[in-house]
Amino acid sequence: MKLVHLSDLHLGKRLNEFSLLEDQETILGEILNIVDREKPDAVLLAGDLYDKSVPPAEAVTLLDRFLSALAAKAVQVLIISGNHDSPERLAFASSLLAHSGVHVAPVFSGHIRPVTLHDEYGEVRFFLLPFLKPAMVRPFYPETEIGDYTAAYRTVIDDMGLDTGVRNVLLAHAFVTGAERSESEEISVGGADNVDASVFADFDYVALGHLHSPQNIGGERIRYCGSPLKYSFSEVHHVKSMTVAELGEKGELVLRLIPLMPRRDLKELRGNWLELTSKAFYEPLNREDYMHLILTDEEDVPDAVSRLRVIYPNLMKLDYDNRRVRSLGLGDARADSQQKSPLQLFAELYEKQNGSELTREQTAFCEKLMEEIWGEQA
Repeated sequence: MKLVHLSDLHLGKRLNEFSLLEDQETILGEILNIVDREKPDAVLLAGDLYDKSVPPAEAVTLLDRFLSALAAKAVQVLIISGNHDSPERLAFASSLLAHSGVHVAPVFSGHIRPVTLHDEYGEVRFFLLPFLKPAMVRPFYPETEIGDYTAAYRTVIDDMGLDTGVRNVLLAHAFVTGAERSESEEISVGGADNVDASVFADFDYVALGHLHSPQNIGGERIRYCGSPLKYSFSEVHHVKSMTVAELGEKGELVLRLIPLMPRRDLKELRGNWLELTSKAFYEPLNREDYMHLILTDEEDVPDAVSRLRVIYPNLMKLDYDNRRVRSLGLGDARADSQQKSPLQLFAELYEKQNGSELTREQTAFCEKLMEEIWGEQA
């Protein structure tokens, strides 16, 4: 059985106030062309289809066209909600959609029923597990102690009653311990959202969403396909792709990656004013790409953004890297803070204000309190 694994479309996203909808429409068209060539049995969408729980109308229309095009190709589509999606909105009309081969995970109600597809080797059971927090799971298992994300996922998976004699595929949207994050993903409290990979041991393939960097976790069976577009400048070196997973007989799995080419790339360029405005420098470039420019001049250039946009019309971000910036600790601090959890940032603030580090007891208290607050917002 051939599966196309996608996630983190983030339709409707704006980056540095630039709408990416046109770029998203282009990449979805490219994906549809690849689906035509590959002729998969199913397309897996592992969460964060939208960038916001209440997406703009244009994003809803774009997803509607994409799913309609997939349904017209007679390919099965399996969808879960991510942390950016509203599970209620995404699951609207799911019973009707299922008749067209589009299967959307319902709002979590304590039990996951599989969608079963067949090929020449028999059944493949797909379990659609939407984004979960412990606070969302506890009400359905009051007699089970669910203290963290791993316990929550283990409890739900144990309740699935997996038949390990058949092939089982899981769609999930989670941060699995050991995976590499990007700047554009939400960082939770002190790594409290980590899910241990051991909970997925009985699945033949785990199609993960949530992280934008394509990567395997402990082997090919557990896979993040990554986002189809770059959604932060921390992703400038990512090679975006679509994952094709082919299941043979029980235990047989082959993965292939198909590169995706964006309408506009994200680029990060560094140099002084004379270099960045030199024809010899910019003429070989695609100046329609989204740019982060880093000026190395020691003095600020007046009206630099407006003047640079004459050459780089999609300049998103301008920074300086010089002795003054480094002496103030601004250059590294900006990027570094975006990679730190709220607990780490609070610990640094506490140390600066009090002249001492958080004790182990204080750290545990803050972590527990933050997780409770996060859980209440679920």
